[in-house]
Amino acid sequence: MPEVIFQGADGRLEGRYVHGKGETPPLAIVFHPHPLHGGTMNNRVVYTLFHVFARRGFSVLRYNSRGVGRSQGVFDHGQGELRDAAIALDWMQSLNPDSTTVWVAGFGFGAWIAMQLLMRRPEVEGFICCALPANLYDFSFLAPCPASGLLVHGERDMVTPPEAVEQFLSRLAQQRGTTVEFRTIEGTDHFFRDAFDRLEAICEEYLDRRLAASETLAIER
Repeated sequence: MPEVIFQGADGRLEGRYVHGKGETPPLAIVFHPHPLHGGTMNNRVVYTLFHVFARRGFSVLRYNSRGVGRSQGVFDHGQGELRDAAIALDWMQSLNPDSTTVWVAGFGFGAWIAMQLLMRRPEVEGFICCALPANLYDFSFLAPCPASGLLVHGERDMVTPPEAVEQFLSRLAQQRGTTVEFRTIEGTDHFFRDAFDRLEAICEEYLDRRLAASETLAIER
């Protein structure tokens, strides 16, 4: 798994990148949880999501946000992190100039960054977010949510109770044209302890279903 260094908004960022299969592989970026609470690109959930995409032929990137590991800069409460996320996508697209499909994924704080990037980049057509912090950050920018995706949550999450995500989803349900699926995993918490296999299976099933639907649509056209 190649280590990469690319220039962010305020310094170099370190990451891990796998180039996809074929001439025009789809792209995916996975964002890690809060850097001030131990979040890194090597987080188990981030690692799991990374490989879910990689096994399906995506070009995939995960990286340490500013101030984490060997990445330069300091934590910027989401603003600088979002600028870096956009630059990271630009960097991936420079390596995959003919790719037209982009997915974003994230865990906790990283899910918040992923959803903001989704709003700013129309080429993003899907997302997978784990432990979306619906009660900790303002998600009113999703008006409307421009792409369909999956939210996965631990039934015993005490950081963001599942009810907070359900309330958030009730607002999105009034929108047309996109579908956001919500899956809870019984018996696990915010960190998906003892549930990584179940998390992986849920994400794989969803992604396979979406990719199959896209292939069918392409054939019909």
